Amino acid sequence: MKGYTVIIEPAGDNYSAYVPDLPGCVATGKTIEETRSQIREAIAFHIEGLLEDNLPVPPPETIAELVEIGA
Repeated sequence: MKGYTVIIEPAGDNYSAYVPDLPGCVATGKTIEETRSQIREAIAFHIEGLLEDNLPVPPPETIAELVEIGA
């Protein structure tokens, strides 16, 4: 199963998430776990909306990696 790369960032007292391959697909949550759950729902809703509007669903292409620096 393929999935979309999701970026989760601290946003003050909560967290926000977005999907680089799905512009406008965003979510927030009080915890990282809640934010993950919310963005999963947002992705499904976003794709459903694209399909209903007969718009193409962008394929997952973005790759995120942790690059370690220094010691």
